[in-house]
Amino acid sequence: MKKYIRHLKKNDPILAAIIERLGIIEISYREPTFESLVRSIVYQQLSGKVARVIYERLRVAAGGKIAPETILALTENEMRSCGLSRQKLSYIRDLAERTISGDVDFQQLPEMNDEDVIAHLTRVKGIGVWSAQMFLMFALKRENVMPTGDLGIRTAIKKAYRKRKLPMPKDILKLARNWEPYCSLACYYLWRSLDNE
Repeated sequence: MKKYIRHLKKNDPILAAIIERLGIIEISYREPTFESLVRSIVYQQLSGKVARVIYERLRVAAGGKIAPETILALTENEMRSCGLSRQKLSYIRDLAERTISGDVDFQQLPEMNDEDVIAHLTRVKGIGVWSAQMFLMFALKRENVMPTGDLGIRTAIKKAYRKRKLPMPKDILKLARNWEPYCSLACYYLWRSLDNE
């Protein structure tokens, strides 16, 4: 971690100031499993607090274990009573069906490159590039992921780099050249910079 931090600080003085202010951060990782991806779907476009409640209700309804079989054993009404929208429950059921059929294979994912993981996961209804990138970062622990569409990243760059408006993906990629091959770590610091103002 220290080597990565040295690299970021050396190559970007603005990010260096953020790192100095925040110190060493601990990153919470999840296992690269079906359950982790279900969790991502539940958390999409919700506050962490609300998403945690819904996710816990779903876990309890599924008998304490979120697995493809336990999800498909639930009725749509049971899933709705957990607080899931019709859209999200359809995404989760699609993921469960594709996992059981072998169309989505979580055991293969660690062996795939980033682009192939994104292509593999985005076949699932409701899993877009952003969700796949979060899975790469937080489950597969990939070091050089740059989610240019993430609102938190765009907001943090706008504030830290004193931009008049939210940066476009091409501008973020240009800036991120300084962070490679540790863009994921740069993202963690950018997200945290918004938490600690």
